[in-house]
Amino acid sequence: MNKTELVEKIAQGAGLSKVDAKKALDATVAAIKNALIAGDKVALVGFGTFAVNERPAREGINPATKAKIKIAAKKVAKFKAGAELADALN
Repeated sequence: MNKTELVEKIAQGAGLSKVDAKKALDATVAAIKNALIAGDKVALVGFGTFAVNERPAREGINPATKAKIKIAAKKVAKFKAGAELADALN
């Protein structure tokens, strides 16, 4: 499912126009993104939790040259499914 299809599903499920559903989705995504940038967790009970995970710097290997390279530390977004979502998938 892509963003357009998701907007259509939201519009149908909530009885909104597609324009309003797109605005709601964009606002939701922006709120989650801003919370993660600020270092906060976003917990949606029954669905899951979005959080920031820090990966330490490490040493890797360039597959083309087999030379050792240093991979910088970075932050990544992490999602952990909630119990209701996990149960629905199984």
